[in-house]
Amino acid sequence: MQKRRDGRALLAPRVQLHSPSDAHARLAGPDASNTSESGDAQDLDLAVNALRRARPDLSAGEPIWAWQKWILLLAPAAFAVAALLDSKLAIFGLAAVLIVPFSCVVVLRTAALWSTAVPPSAPPISQATIVDPTPLPRYSVLVPVYDEAAIVPDLVAALSAIDYPPDRLQILLVLERADTETREAVAAIPLPPYMSAVIVPDGVPRTKPRALNFALRRATGDLIVIYDAEDVPDPDQLRRAATCLATDPRLGCVQAQLNVLNDRETWLTRQFAIEYTVLFDCLLPMLDRLGLPVPLGGTSNHFSRAALEEVGGWDPFNVTEDADLGIRLARGGWGVKVLASTTWEEAPATFSAWLKQRTRWLKGWIQTYLVHMRLPRAAIRELGWFRFLGLQVIMGGIILSALVHPWFYIAAAAELTFGPILKMHPGPLSDFVKVFSITNLVLGYVTGVALGCVAVAGRRRLRLAASAWMMPAYWLLISLAAYRALFQLVSTPYSWEKTPHRPRATFARTASDRVP
Repeated sequence: MQKRRDGRALLAPRVQLHSPSDAHARLAGPDASNTSESGDAQDLDLAVNALRRARPDLSAGEPIWAWQKWILLLAPAAFAVAALLDSKLAIFGLAAVLIVPFSCVVVLRTAALWSTAVPPSAPPISQATIVDPTPLPRYSVLVPVYDEAAIVPDLVAALSAIDYPPDRLQILLVLERADTETREAVAAIPLPPYMSAVIVPDGVPRTKPRALNFALRRATGDLIVIYDAEDVPDPDQLRRAATCLATDPRLGCVQAQLNVLNDRETWLTRQFAIEYTVLFDCLLPMLDRLGLPVPLGGTSNHFSRAALEEVGGWDPFNVTEDADLGIRLARGGWGVKVLASTTWEEAPATFSAWLKQRTRWLKGWIQTYLVHMRLPRAAIRELGWFRFLGLQVIMGGIILSALVHPWFYIAAAAELTFGPILKMHPGPLSDFVKVFSITNLVLGYVTGVALGCVAVAGRRRLRLAASAWMMPAYWLLISLAAYRALFQLVSTPYSWEKTPHRPRATFARTASDRVP
């Protein structure tokens, strides 16, 4: 049993081993998960409730605490009262507050441009040459698969290409009991001896982190990595991650860089490719370099098992469990590095698929920020002031900027229609706020487009640079998803809108010429 340094156990692992042949044989039958029913029920209960019981302050099981609800309810009421008393002063105050999140985003992008342009004095360990420890650590690969029958052959092929000794490798396909079609698709394919299935019993919430917590109790590896069903990781990624994790016993996770297979398919996939390249090639390495908390991506997170168990695994009630886990690792004193290895994914090609996925991500980011701001003094104590302020900029700034962005256009339209709206009393202060707001907006666009161009140039995908000029329009769509996320946070906080994926052959002609 792993324990926190304060003595409280967060996760008590209990490994249940099944042979790959047995697991494979059980997949297609209607009673596929009837083995060890009592053990499964206990494991499912722990998968859902272990973190919430041990550290309710770190679980999104209750989305918003009472004092946070009061602030969210009273802030609009306070603005309404102020507007009745003095409308110009109220609007001025609101404008002064709204420029803060945009300033945070400008600071982040400027720091990322600096970090990309000025390399560190020594190559980061995440770029070091592979040096295999002897013996190699046991590695468990967890792959949650839900409603993905069409891409099972691609998935098995991608996982079979991983370059790691089979006797040190365990790959678990994590399937839901209710997903009969995907179970049948897996049962129809011969699996290598090191690859088997874990059947997750029905339960709520039906989320990826719940399935991962359940599967972790059957994993045997010293190192754990998560892949999504559509992923194509670099074959040597596990060896690189093992080398990196072996350098520091307090290094809890290395995050591989994610990028897009089908960047040529639609305008949305091009914007998505630019966004992913900026995030994983520029922004996250900058956070790593500055020692700030790193919100993880949803896949290709390589964990030290000790770190994962100490912080309590994944929060099954958080629909962006990866970002939350990155912050919890930082609060637990574990380091996170960005690994110079790529995992390729399919970007959503339609607006409907993109909107659902982005809504879920932003809803989870809001959940994460609310959770880690429940007890600010505890967060400051565990993170330190510098990283706590970094959390405000990284998560709070990005969330608020997505919500604030459209209001700049609304304010500009109001100015053009009705004349100046920020003039409160004679004096330079209101003019300063107006000029600073406009400057902030311009700098936000300039740094965003510049970072997009620099990022894709680093990948030698210069044809994407032309699409970087359309990023401001893409950000407006992100704002739409942010407001949809707010609505869902109130109405359906734990709903998981599934992103559909297709066999790679259906979009192969639009795949980048730089991917495997």
